[in-house]
Amino acid sequence: MKKKERIYVKVTSDFDATGYMQPKVITWSDGRVFPIESVKDFRPAGTEHDSMSTDCYTIVVNGEIKHLFFERSDQYRRSSVGRWYEVSS
Repeated sequence: MKKKERIYVKVTSDFDATGYMQPKVITWSDGRVFPIESVKDFRPAGTEHDSMSTDCYTIVVNGEIKHLFFERSDQYRRSSVGRWYEVSS
């Protein structure tokens, strides 16, 4: 069984007046760009082993439902809010 791996990606996001973060575009490290057609769901995904809080966004890209995760930075990395990743299968 192949181990699932995090693939960190660049995500362009908008913030509304309430502070809600809305992912809009994913850019892979090879330069491919994918618009996010819609966000179907958002929910906390728990705390990882390294105490990072993670959120899961269920998104639609190219007509397919995918999961995009946002890993919040810890209190010691104040210049970084967090980073986005997908999970390989």
